[in-house]
Amino acid sequence: MTKIFRRYFVTGLLVVVPLYFSYYVLSIIVRSMDSMLTLLPVALRPDTFLPFHVPGLGIIFTVFSIFLIGLLTTNFLGKSLLTLTEKGMSKLPVVRMVYNATKQFMETFFNQEHQGFRKVVLIEFPRKGIHSMGFMTSKVNGEIKYKTTNEPAICVFVPTTPNPTSGYFAVVPEKDVIYLDMKVEDAFKVIMTGGMVIPNNEEFKPYIPKDLINR
Repeated sequence: MTKIFRRYFVTGLLVVVPLYFSYYVLSIIVRSMDSMLTLLPVALRPDTFLPFHVPGLGIIFTVFSIFLIGLLTTNFLGKSLLTLTEKGMSKLPVVRMVYNATKQFMETFFNQEHQGFRKVVLIEFPRKGIHSMGFMTSKVNGEIKYKTTNEPAICVFVPTTPNPTSGYFAVVPEKDVIYLDMKVEDAFKVIMTGGMVIPNNEEFKPYIPKDLINR
């Protein structure tokens, strides 16, 4: 009887917990975007003329606002205003660093030709013989390349478990990198669960060390 109860209870947890966390994250996003409506004058807020509160209107308002800003900054006046704003931001010490880093990250992330975070790799980290999963962010060029290996190398972001938003940045010679066929989404599952969830390895070709291939 205890085994039966435990089996069905665990099955229920596997259904309820993912749904709960999905709902929790979604509710935070909705509430956060709904708060954007407070930027409107009181007379223009939906709650002023609607008999009840409609959750999610903030999402529509936020998406429309971002679209409108993107539309306005494509014309001459918008570009000129944006240039003046960026010049002003560049004169503020702390704000300049945050703004420039965020802008460069967003431009790189949404660049269709950029391959960062689209390739899952294994590197020997934190020491030789121990492999850590990471994401290729870019090819190494310029000063970093010529002052390190002076050979083909890649930049790798190695996230921490279970919080993948923090991690380590590493410059690794390309010859020492093991490229995986694993999807980025599956790699995040592996990292966030500490390896408890791993894709079916039968789908992938077995890894053969280079020294064995050359024999």
